Amino acid sequence: MATDDSLEDIKIEIDDDLEKIPIEEVFKKLRCSREGLSGAEGKERLKIFGPNKLEKKKKEHITLRFFALMFKPLSWVIQAAAIMAMLFANGDGRPPSWQLFLGIVCLLIVNTIICYLKEDDAENVVAMARAGLSPKTKVLRDGKWSEQEASILVPGDIVSIKLGDIIPCDARLLEGHALKVDESALTGEFGPITKGPGEEVFSGTTCKHGEMEAVVIATGVHTFSGTTAHLVDNRTNKVGHFLKVVTEIENLCVISIAIGISIELIVMYWIQRRNFSDVINNLLVLVIGGIPLAMPTVLYVIMVTGSLRLYRTGTITQRITAIEDMAAIDVLCSDKTGTLTLNKLSVDKNLIKVYSKDVEKEQVLLLAARASRTENGDGIDAAMVGSLADPKEARAGIREVHFNVVDKRTALTYIDSNGDWHRVSKGTPEQILDLCNVRDDLRKSVHSAIGNYAERGLNFFFAIWFRNTYCNTVFFFPYQSCSEHKYHIVNKLQERHICGMIGDGVDDVPSLKKADVGIAVAGASEAARAASDIVLTEPGLSVIIDAVLASRATLQQMKHYTIYAVSITIRVVFGFMFIALIWKFDFSPFMVLAIALLNEETTKAITMDNVTNPSPTPDSLKLKEIFATGVVYGSYMALITVVFFWAAYRTDIFPRTFHVRDLRGNEAEMMCALYLQVSIMSQALFFVIQSRSWFFVERPGELLFLSFVTVQTIATTLAVYASWETARIEGIGWSWAGVIWLYNIIFFFPLDIMKFGIRYILTGKAQSLFDNMVHLVLNSYAKLSNGIYNHTQADHTYSLLEVSTPPSQDLRGVGWV
Repeated sequence: MATDDSLEDIKIEIDDDLEKIPIEEVFKKLRCSREGLSGAEGKERLKIFGPNKLEKKKKEHITLRFFALMFKPLSWVIQAAAIMAMLFANGDGRPPSWQLFLGIVCLLIVNTIICYLKEDDAENVVAMARAGLSPKTKVLRDGKWSEQEASILVPGDIVSIKLGDIIPCDARLLEGHALKVDESALTGEFGPITKGPGEEVFSGTTCKHGEMEAVVIATGVHTFSGTTAHLVDNRTNKVGHFLKVVTEIENLCVISIAIGISIELIVMYWIQRRNFSDVINNLLVLVIGGIPLAMPTVLYVIMVTGSLRLYRTGTITQRITAIEDMAAIDVLCSDKTGTLTLNKLSVDKNLIKVYSKDVEKEQVLLLAARASRTENGDGIDAAMVGSLADPKEARAGIREVHFNVVDKRTALTYIDSNGDWHRVSKGTPEQILDLCNVRDDLRKSVHSAIGNYAERGLNFFFAIWFRNTYCNTVFFFPYQSCSEHKYHIVNKLQERHICGMIGDGVDDVPSLKKADVGIAVAGASEAARAASDIVLTEPGLSVIIDAVLASRATLQQMKHYTIYAVSITIRVVFGFMFIALIWKFDFSPFMVLAIALLNEETTKAITMDNVTNPSPTPDSLKLKEIFATGVVYGSYMALITVVFFWAAYRTDIFPRTFHVRDLRGNEAEMMCALYLQVSIMSQALFFVIQSRSWFFVERPGELLFLSFVTVQTIATTLAVYASWETARIEGIGWSWAGVIWLYNIIFFFPLDIMKFGIRYILTGKAQSLFDNMVHLVLNSYAKLSNGIYNHTQADHTYSLLEVSTPPSQDLRGVGWV
């Protein structure tokens, strides 16, 4: 075994000449042979050359990351509010409002700390999930072929490269027929390049045809792709629609606040001629209470938490925003081999057909086995060789023609013990494979899985190559060119659908990349995994059902929070604006700050809440739905806040009805009462949003419920006992607190009714109902006018409560061949 000093010498000797010098010189320089390295030599070299992986970007220092989170666009608005509080809020000769300034800074710091901790947890989750996607390779160690993680490769190792592999290192090819390698990731040139014995192949490129062994000459950062990593780092976390949704929601909130600020400035300063400090305090209320400061981080953390949920069901997300696309899929396409079938081939000897009188079945099997590899072979090779009583019978002097994905054929020329030449070939049913009756049985779970897809609004297509298939339970239509036709079919489906593609082989790569969500099944080739957005770690189609439901649950959490954020912004802006303009009541910025600080605890709980009843149909983040629902909820809550203020501060309705003390003219106590009403209703809203049915039917998450109880206990205690001159509040006692709770409970129930009404309108059922009612009236009028109106059963078949529009096309049960 080489010593550490000699290994250091090897490292010094390795240079650009290794790609040009003869193969024998390569072995000499690397001090290795065609028999590969021993396990001990591999470990020693690993210490010298390092692991076969690119260096990860170092994490930013904790201080830099913290301040980066603190200075986000939405944070700038809060920072501007802090400056306003410091310089302008206490005008008219009064000293600066240090307390309000510190309170706003405290809100910003608390939010940043929570965001930092959540994002740190999220990064750990992503790292844990992606650890399961470490690339594998076949390496010759201690004279035996075994599948190992590619990170252990070192210069001098002998590796096997076959169809579908992503080459894990820079290497020189050994003896054999040419490979076809796709180097477009490095060069940008389209189409495979032929590589023969002695030529160099590069890390990160894909084997498109053939099978050869190679000697490793460079690994990790020393490879060609390692020195130009920016050229091959093509898996970026493109946010696309998700970023658009977040930006649009932020814009809506900012625009709503800007409208409120403009109206208050015009009315209060130029029309009502109020003090400048009062104007600034009212503006601060809108800014502090209306900005959804934590929204971008909360949505990101919800997606990462969803990614962890998928990981636990046997699904790894390579693109975090694929969760949103997964939830919206309404058409799912699938390859057959390895996806619908077990991908475990076997030979049925009883069904072998022999067409020559001089040939026995055993001789046919022997010829097929001789056309197969006995070591480091594929599934067909293993099936052929495994059919023999003694696998050693399969080998003699051979010349191989490697498997070709295009014509599905491989051939062997060999010389027997008598010196006679023979040529044996194996391939698809269209050629000669039917003579050996190779079977690839359907998975037992396929039938039930396809049924589950239909129940959840997924149209299922499947791709199968064979013309005469035993899969007689699913309909299909024929196609000839596997890779190209799959791509074009996916492309066509995407014109009207959100399309997912399931695949496992190199021929599926184009369609996996083209689909909205590419899904690589368990055991898929490295090329298929690299092209996919989602990788399954468990076999079978039922895993995809779990992944779809988990994705829909995650999307619902995101939708719930965005609706909640929009609702709170609308409620704060318009509720407090009308109170300030109509009755000239200036709500304390301190109390809005208290609501915002206490809401941080609930925000944390939202990211961990479980959705027990995900959408039964494909779903997505629709801006129209989010805006409409948020505006309706927010407007309603603003209205009941204004009504509460009017009833408590301008009438004696509550004292006469509940025998509580009169708050008219008592600004400090009214401040506490208004604070408690706003605090309770704001957080109670989430119980309505998070349920698809009545809020009391679906149980909320324990953490969310506990958070609500804790925060509102603090808020109620504060409203009952607080006495703080700076915030202009005075405790209202338990009687008023009870009245406020009762008021909120009464006006909370209509929120649920609104939820169903909004859903009914947005799904188009209300328009269908209206159209059917108009049709019924006009049809009845026409019959009466013509004197032919008959009270038959046919005239009473309209259902005004259950109106459905037939789908334009039912795609379930349609397949590919």
